[in-house]
Formats: sequence, structure tokens, C-alpha cells
Amino acid sequence: MTTIATRIATELSVNTTKVNTAIQLLDEGATVPFIARYRKEQTGGLDDTQLRTLEERLTYLRELEKRRETILQSIEEQGKLSAPLKQSILNATTKTTLEDLYLPYKPKRRTKAQIAREAGLQTLADKLLNDPSLDPETCANAYINNEKGIEDSATALEGAKQILMETFAENAMLMGQLRDDLWQYGLLSAKVAKGKEEEGKKFADYFTYNETINKIPSHRALALFRGRNEGILHLHLDLENDNQQTHPCEVKIAQTFSIADKGRAADQWLLDVVRWAWKIKIHSRLDIDLKLKLRETAEKEAIRVFSINLIDLLLASPAGAKTTMGLDPGIRTGVKVAIVDQTGKVLDTATIYPHQPRNQWDQSIETLNKLIKQHNVELVSIGNGTASRETDKLVADLISRYPNNKINKIIVSEAGASVYSASALAAKEFPDMDVSIRGAVSIARRLQDPLAELVKIDPKAIGVGQYQHDVNQTQLTRSLEASVEDCVNAVGVNVNMASAPLLSYVAGLNKGLAENIVAYRDEHGKFTKRSQLKKVARLGPKAFEQAAGFLRIPDAINPLDASAVHPESVSIVNDIATKNNKKISDIIGNSSFIKSLHAQDYVTDKFGIPTVMDILTELEKPGRDPRPEFTTATFKEGVNNMKDLEKDMLLEGVVTNVTNFGAFVDIGVHQDGLVHISQLADKFIKDPHKVVKAGQIVKVQVQEVDINRKRIALTMKLGKNNVANKTKQQKQRTNYQQKKPILKNNPSNSAMAAAFQRAGKL
Repeated sequence: MTTIATRIATELSVNTTKVNTAIQLLDEGATVPFIARYRKEQTGGLDDTQLRTLEERLTYLRELEKRRETILQSIEEQGKLSAPLKQSILNATTKTTLEDLYLPYKPKRRTKAQIAREAGLQTLADKLLNDPSLDPETCANAYINNEKGIEDSATALEGAKQILMETFAENAMLMGQLRDDLWQYGLLSAKVAKGKEEEGKKFADYFTYNETINKIPSHRALALFRGRNEGILHLHLDLENDNQQTHPCEVKIAQTFSIADKGRAADQWLLDVVRWAWKIKIHSRLDIDLKLKLRETAEKEAIRVFSINLIDLLLASPAGAKTTMGLDPGIRTGVKVAIVDQTGKVLDTATIYPHQPRNQWDQSIETLNKLIKQHNVELVSIGNGTASRETDKLVADLISRYPNNKINKIIVSEAGASVYSASALAAKEFPDMDVSIRGAVSIARRLQDPLAELVKIDPKAIGVGQYQHDVNQTQLTRSLEASVEDCVNAVGVNVNMASAPLLSYVAGLNKGLAENIVAYRDEHGKFTKRSQLKKVARLGPKAFEQAAGFLRIPDAINPLDASAVHPESVSIVNDIATKNNKKISDIIGNSSFIKSLHAQDYVTDKFGIPTVMDILTELEKPGRDPRPEFTTATFKEGVNNMKDLEKDMLLEGVVTNVTNFGAFVDIGVHQDGLVHISQLADKFIKDPHKVVKAGQIVKVQVQEVDINRKRIALTMKLGKNNVANKTKQQKQRTNYQQKKPILKNNPSNSAMAAAFQRAGKL
């Protein structure tokens, strides 16, 4: 039997020894980001993506082995474990195959077949199957036994039929073949439930629908299942029969058991048994199995898409450490205002009422101007919810009236801000602040640093999922948390500014340790060196080892503590300094000197070429933020709602969500437009993530507006007459792509590179 490590190594196309090492590290409590960044020699450079896959497969295969042991023990206790059966069970590579093999021996409630066996009808079933020349009626007469409930030949034949039906349905090889056939060629059909046409009109595209099951994309599959669960759609899976009298699956069953119509006495009876076995037992079971497989496949893809979008949002370009005013727009309830300093600390708050019914336009401008001057505001972050365009216009008027303020305004997504505002975390952070004002604080901070602020919000509330409520919530949570962890560790965390939620995603830390770090910081002041972390309550040697390299201390006593150089490898830097008669402070950032060094000269028994190269790269540009440069979108003036849209209108917008069927774009009208996958580029696109990402600024053209259904169709195929627009769009994409060589050639950013690889960007 192939070992777990060997199988994973084959799947990942890597060395088995390296996989064994990675498994050992995981079992010892090492985290994926730590292994990927600081244990490259041991794992052969496995990156985050490979390690995440390894971790997932390790869990699955260990569960498979545990189930295999249980099954072997169960069958052995029954005294039915033959050598061939044992070998088949040992060779099973999936849980489905394992359960198929176990089915005949699995303890179950008394079936009709079992009752028939107890009545002594197994012999009758075997005789008719093995010798179809026998007459069923004549044979059955010999089994009439009133004491056993067999009153006539028909009852005996019915019992024999039940036994054979169960025999056919429990043949593991046959079930595997039929399952494969249905998955490859089966059509999943949908039709609307009687009388549900009006209630289920949102599922109108599926009222009469059929498609080969293994070709159904995830979003369509999840829509079908949602329609079924809401009682709108009926789903049916079967092979296309081409009006043949005998179903193809019945033919395969018959062939498996050498049943054929050769004019013998029992042939027709046996074929009827085959027909009933297919219709009553096998088809229903496979229908459930394959719909479940489709759902699991669709959920896995939906979770993948969600994770990619989340990564793109978390790794969006930060505006940086600038005093920022956050505006949470509202009409009747007013616009909530919060000003935060360069570190995110709240300086001031207010509420203004520029819109209906109060219409305090001028007064609101004066209030904002006063706050901007008082706190030297540099950026204004406007939430994109209700009244965002009106509020954007207010700020534009402010800028026009007071040009000396030198502020920039940006509309940002406020997805999840209300969730954060009402959370226990926000209440703890701002116990005396009104809930609505907390939202404005979040809007300001997410412009400064999207990663630091968005980690405070449940990823599922950020709004970039695809049928996120229809998928396995445990798997979704696990995947999203892994994505957040990868992003946080790719960027690194300033231990003196980070919130507890942000720190909790650092490798080796958890919620409790993160809160202890913040508590220690509050009590003792800023950390001045990494070694101080060892004084934090319950932060032991293992946690320190895992976390230290991802925690940054700007202006630390030892300048290496502001970099990604792990404390365990400081000796390498000391060696470089000693051999070249330089101070460490003279080495850091000295690009020409670093480039003159040869990594091989500093290799030790403990640290190999990969680690030394990582150190040199980090020394050249310590603490480099791998996120792209900050850019903003400009919404078209005068286009504030769907009624302002016109066909062929050119607009600039921000991608809010990317799905397998296209991208949704915020164009500033309170309703995202859809760029269908066919409209993303002038060439065939299989995966929209290859073209766009959440948070990207794009140029689009209006194709169609359906106000009643609140649908906007957009295109990114701007045509030959819009070369300038395409050039600007391409320039932005190029800026993003320019990170690629940095990521590929900079081993210290392996986590970031892996995140980008998952997003299809490298």
C-alpha cells in the first residue's frame, strides 16, 4: 500500500523525503507560513500553496486510513475478510471506493433481501442467476413454505428478486463503473415545480434546463441546488437514452452478471430483475452520490473563488500613514464623520446633515473644512453605500471652495463596516462611541491599510463570495482563515501598532497570545526588540520561533528586528558584517554591497543557500511591502444612479467581486454592473481572475441597463476608438504585474507569491 507521504508527493510532483519533513513539521505544530518562509532547505522550497494542499490532503488521507482500519476490523469480526477483499480495501484510494467495498458487509437494518435470505431463498436466487435455462416458476414451487411466509411461487420469486437486486447494487466494481459513466455522460435536468413560476422567477433560466453534470460550472450548480432547496426546481440525473428500449446502465448491469435474452426460461425474469435493480436501488443511490459530488465540487470552486477575491482585497494597495477623514454616508440619519491620525487613532468625530430632509449643505462643508484644517487631514475616505455619490459631490464642492486644503477624496467599499460596528470587538475598542460612528472609523482605516482593518471583520461579511451561504461553512471558514493568514504573514506586522485581531493571524499566535501582546504593550510601552516578546504571558519558545520573523519593530535597537530576518539566523548577518569589517547598520539597505556578496560564502551546516539568499534579499530592501502602489478610481460626474446611465457610456469603476462567470464593477450608481466573462477581453477567457481582481480599477462601457430588474451589463471590450482608455487600463494592470519579478525573484516574499499564484497572477 502506498504511504500517505508518497501519494502526496506524487500529487504535488515533489520529493517524498521533503513531504515527510513537511508532515513532521506540521505535526510538531509549525505553521504553513513559517515552514514556507523559514524551512526551505528541509522542504525543498515548498511554497504556501503547495503546503496548504499538502495539509488538506494529509487530513483527508489520514481520515481515509482511519476509516480503512475500521472497515477491515468490522469485516474481520464478521469472519468474512478474504484475502482478495482485504487487498481491494487496502488498494482503495478514495472514501467512495472504500464505502462501495464495505457496503455488502456494513451492518444495516433488515432489508427485504435479508428477510428473503432468512427464509432460505438465497439458493433460489443463485440457481436462477447461474442457470437461466431453469424455469423460474417451477424452481420457485420448491421453496413454498407457509411457516416462513412463502405462501406461493410468486412470493418466492419476489424474495429471490430482492436478493439479486441487492447483490447487483452492492457490487463495488459495477457501482464504480456506473458512477463514472453517469459522471461523464449523465445529464442533469431541471424543471420548475408546478405553480412555482411566479414565486421562483429568479430561477427562470433553469425552468427548462439540462447539461452534462461534470460540465456544470460551480455558480450554476449552486443556483440549481438553491432552487431545489427552495422548492422551485426539480432536479433529475440520468443518461441520455436516445429512445432505446433498454437503458444503457441496465445493459452494463446485465453484462456484468452475464444476463442476456437468449430465449432461455429465466432470461426474461432476470432482465426484469436488472431493470428493477436499476430503477429502484442503483439509480437512486447514484443520483444522490453524484449530486453530492457536484455540490462538493461546486462548493470547493466557490470557496476557491472567494479566497482569491479575499486575497486581492486584503492585499489591495494601502494609502499609507496619512491623517484620514472617514465619511459613512447617510440621508435622513446624516453623514457620520471620523478622523484618524497616521496610526489609526481616532482624533475627532461628528455628524453632518447635507442631504434631505435637512439639506444643510453649506453648513456641512464648513464643518468638514474646520475639521480638515484642525487635524491636517490629507485623505477623505467615502463609503460607497447609500448617498455615497451625493457625499462625494459634497466633498468635491468642499475642495472647490477651499483648494488650499490639498486633500484627496476616494470612494471605498464599506462592505462589512456595519458588521464591524456592531461587533464585540468594536464595542471593546470604542466602548463610548456610537455604533454608526464606528463605521466611519472603519471606512477611514481601511483606506490607510485595508489588511489591518479588514482582518477585524468576518471574511464572510466582506461580500466577495459566490453563493457563500450555500457552501460548507466549516470548509469556507478554514479556507478563508488560511488566506488571511497567508496575506498577513506575507506583508508582516508592526508589533507596536497592530491590533489584536491582526496579530492573531501571525504564524504561531492565536487570539489569546495576540491580546497578551497588546496588554503587555499597553502596560510597558512599545517593544524595542523582538526578544521582549518572550516576556509576554504564555508566549513560549515555540510561539516565538513561529512568529518572530513576521513581526516588525521599526526603530528597534537592532535594525534587523525591523526586517524579515529571523532571530535564529542573525548569526549569518553577523558573519557577513565580521568578514567584511562592517557594522550591521552599514549593511542594511546597501544594495551595491549586498549584490557583491556570494551566498555560498555564508552557508553553514544549519543554513543553506535558500535561507542565505532570503537574508541577502531582505538586507537589500528590509521590510519591503509587497503590495502594489496606491491608485484610485474616478467616477463620472453626473452619473449617480441607474437612470443616469446611457448605452455606450464610458465609465471608470472598481471591481467589487470576481466570479467564474464574470466580474461585478462599482461604477458609482449604487448598483454594481456585470462584465460577463465573454466581455472581459478580446480573446477567450476561461478564468476571469486571469484578467481582473477585486479592488482593481477598470474602464468599462455600458451595454444594457434594466432598471426594473436592477441589472447593468458592462463590457471591457472598448473597441479601437478607445485606445487611450485601454492604455490607461493596461498601465494600471502593468503596475500590478510589475510586482511579479519582485515576487518571483524575492524568496522572502514566498507567501505573497503563493497568494498571487492562487489568484492566477503569476
